[in-house]
Amino acid sequence: MRLQRTVIATGAVVALGLTAACSSGGGDSAADDSTITVAYQKTAQFVQLDDLLQKAKSEYEAANEGMTVDLVPIEAEQDQYFTKLALMNGSPDTAPDVIYEDTFQIRSDAAAGYLQPIDEYVEAWEDWDQFPDTARQAGLGDDGKVYGVSMGTDTRGLYYNKDLFQQAGLPTDWQPESWDDILSAARTIKDKLPDVTPINVYAGKAAGEATTMQGFEMLLYGTDDELYDADTQKWITGSQGFTDSLAFLETIYGEGLAPSLDIALDASVGARVATELLPQGKLAMAVDGSWLPGGWITGDNAWPEWEDTLGMAAMPTQDGQEPGFTSMSGGWTLAVGAHAGDPQAAFDFIATALNKENSLKYDTENSQIAVRTDVAEDPEYLGFNPSFEFFSSLVDYTHFRPATPDYSQISSNIQVAAESVATGQATAEEAAATYDEGLASIVGDDATQAAG
Repeated sequence: MRLQRTVIATGAVVALGLTAACSSGGGDSAADDSTITVAYQKTAQFVQLDDLLQKAKSEYEAANEGMTVDLVPIEAEQDQYFTKLALMNGSPDTAPDVIYEDTFQIRSDAAAGYLQPIDEYVEAWEDWDQFPDTARQAGLGDDGKVYGVSMGTDTRGLYYNKDLFQQAGLPTDWQPESWDDILSAARTIKDKLPDVTPINVYAGKAAGEATTMQGFEMLLYGTDDELYDADTQKWITGSQGFTDSLAFLETIYGEGLAPSLDIALDASVGARVATELLPQGKLAMAVDGSWLPGGWITGDNAWPEWEDTLGMAAMPTQDGQEPGFTSMSGGWTLAVGAHAGDPQAAFDFIATALNKENSLKYDTENSQIAVRTDVAEDPEYLGFNPSFEFFSSLVDYTHFRPATPDYSQISSNIQVAAESVATGQATAEEAAATYDEGLASIVGDDATQAAG
């Protein structure tokens, strides 16, 4: 609990500190409609969005005399970003006009009244035709209205260090066919290279959605089970796949195949994987996202050797069962805040930020799988990053998180279960049972169904 209170307290301090900067965006206050406030995430390894928005700010202000764009970067890892953003959205005086919004938060934030529908604006936007239905659906609320414009999507797979594999006597052209193949490679690394961490799979509460999506769900959706039955609209309890996924985490942390707990349970674990553990050869394998190379191509964390050093493999299903591989996809949007002083102006800024030129810049530099058709077909995009072809191929095997307003609470429940097995506080079976109890308390017994 101490960690949770610390995060909230920190978020409160930041939100209070941003009050003055954000007050101009409050439509219910004495708003200055000539100022558009834009709240977004920025971290040491994630600066590409800041670069994009700085460019869009300059372009928008040049084309709209008298208008000012006030950029409000929230320097925090993902879970803390959500906390701080929620605090800002809690008052019309601090609510931003434009919001960098995760697709899985769209429905809950729209239902909470933090976002406003933008159907009339996108329908009048000539570029909207470049967004296929799948991209449009990413920004839909429960009411079927559009609340966000997709910036790109992503997939997840296995990075592995070919130099370390060679030193350990493992093949450098590697594609595991089951979880057992991954565990076998990890145990070989531990035996042959004791100073190297064999594998990272996120499992701590502090890592937030990375633990749920890059960690647990990359395992679960490789079993024969899932979190949610879309046909019955009920959440699954008592599934063997859920327990088996926790058991995999229990194995790698219990056998010392994963990072030490001081790293695994730290909120900066994602940054350390991307900027330290992989580039410095301290980590042999990582289950992670398609965006990582974006931080290695340019900038403060450039790692020119990554192309020669790292191999990429699809995440296998548990026992190699059909379709053989699995992945998870998500993505982010730009959305208009519910209290925007001038919603049309806020959307016009989004249209500037996500035009073809700027989308191409962002999708290449941040290693995004492009959602705009004209960007996805552009030779400059296709030739920019050698990882694009591989990670785009995983779309055939990918899964999406349940798009329900209560998903974020259930995600937190998963993180509790994952951390409890990683720390040895519970067995996989015990953690799965605790998850089921928590699930029922979140959605109610009537919204759950037993597996099978």
